Amino acid sequence: MELTPDQKKYAVDVTVALVVEELAEQFHEEPTKMLKKFVASRTGALLYDEDAKLWWDGPSAIAEMYKHELNEKG
Repeated sequence: MELTPDQKKYAVDVTVALVVEELAEQFHEEPTKMLKKFVASRTGALLYDEDAKLWWDGPSAIAEMYKHELNEKG
């Protein structure tokens, strides 16, 4: 069964919410601030790239990818 574009968008949005919730808790930061940082990141952009299908990996894997990105930046 193929997902519709709306279903894919919803799945990505839910994944972003779950990732941001996890990261906000780990970094002791307000979710709205964490959301802005995450969406502006390379990982956040990749999550919205439909061809990458990153949202299939799940929130914890994506959160780890974001933390790795932060470590690369120093």
